[in-house]
Amino acid sequence: MKKPFLQATALVLTVALLPATTSAISAVDANTYREMEQFMSVFDRVRTDYVDQVDDADLIKGAINGMLGSLDPHSSFLDARDFENLRTQTDGNYGGLGLSVTMEDGAVKVIAPFKDTPADKAGVKAGDYITHINGSLIYGGSLDEAVEEMRGKPGSPIALTIVRPGRDKPFDVSMNRAIIDLKPVTWEVKDKVGVISINSFSNDTGADVKAAITSIDKSLGKKPLGYVLDMRSNPGGLLDEAVNVSDVFLSRGEIVSQRGRGKSDIERYFAKSGDAANGLPVIVLIDAGSASASEIVAGALQDHHRGLVMGERSFGKGSVQTLLPLSNTSALRLTTARYYTPSGKSVQEGGIEPDIMVPQLSDPDYKTRPRFRESDLRKHLINEVKLEDDVLEEDAKDDPRFTETAEELEKKGIEDFQLHYALQTIGRLGPDGLKVAMNKASAKKSAKPVTAKN
Repeated sequence: MKKPFLQATALVLTVALLPATTSAISAVDANTYREMEQFMSVFDRVRTDYVDQVDDADLIKGAINGMLGSLDPHSSFLDARDFENLRTQTDGNYGGLGLSVTMEDGAVKVIAPFKDTPADKAGVKAGDYITHINGSLIYGGSLDEAVEEMRGKPGSPIALTIVRPGRDKPFDVSMNRAIIDLKPVTWEVKDKVGVISINSFSNDTGADVKAAITSIDKSLGKKPLGYVLDMRSNPGGLLDEAVNVSDVFLSRGEIVSQRGRGKSDIERYFAKSGDAANGLPVIVLIDAGSASASEIVAGALQDHHRGLVMGERSFGKGSVQTLLPLSNTSALRLTTARYYTPSGKSVQEGGIEPDIMVPQLSDPDYKTRPRFRESDLRKHLINEVKLEDDVLEEDAKDDPRFTETAEELEKKGIEDFQLHYALQTIGRLGPDGLKVAMNKASAKKSAKPVTAKN
């Protein structure tokens, strides 16, 4: 069965089985055959004349990776080792650090740490570069090699050397590996508000969110004032589960559309009747690490005026990848479609803009740490509407509404300012006031002119 997958990094995958095809080969023209002959000439020269003996399989894999790397950052070739990484990662039962990472210019770059994992607790942040593992330089190696070094026996110590933009010098972070058994959904009650954290979009995430609502009601013995749907630093996952989570809060209307190369290659997903939250206020928390499936949910609730989106502009990955088997031990992970929110907006590059921009004041580095998004990746897909760079980075600008420092918030016992602000907003506005705020935010966005790059 075909399962489209939405993820900000190639390290966390799911399988979508489709038959491999050779029909494209018959469609190549004479010029293409000449180019292929040139490729074989280069391949033969390297095999016979390179200073060291080379392995044919390594050369072919390098050629395939080069071809896919010329397309976009999310298309890739998976060999037997990649498949093993796939199995280990999707099982979620391995000794590791809990990091979503990518490769940039030969360096390992952090997309986001998963919540409550060793990396998160040690203070590793999105946008950090990992240059050394246990004192050994990893620059210039492959992403798979770096990931394998970071994994290991649970409880074993590991030290990472971090280069953080905005800081003058690299610094070391020490932690112990742990079993990474990520729970897709967790919940708690704070200030009579149900807080539902979605860490990933894996199987049954939608059902888990619905179960969290029931548990919150049972815990309080009544309905809460509202819900905070926390999807910060969530790199995405299964498209179907993004639809299911959106459907928990929506009773009708389109949730997302998926559009491929052809004009008729469009698939739409719609909400079923019934709102498990009974119309209670919903605030959606996102940040620069919220990608793909997270952006589908945020965009659907925002477009339908069902949830007020707070935090920072999201990552901006608006593409769908499908895993196409090539053999029993290899596959092609290929970008096959773009997705669009109910209003017809592609989030590619631009991401989801919050209704209310709320900085994470409790993070002492939030002003100096650059945000890392899809638009920073080389060869990323281009959106039809381009935004100016200063618009994409406006969450780093000073906001006169927010003046407290991390030290002042710590003295008040506020460890998470964005969540604190969301809880205060629900308590202050209530259901009717939140609807008014959503309508005002929507009207304000509609009045904004579209700015394009030249």
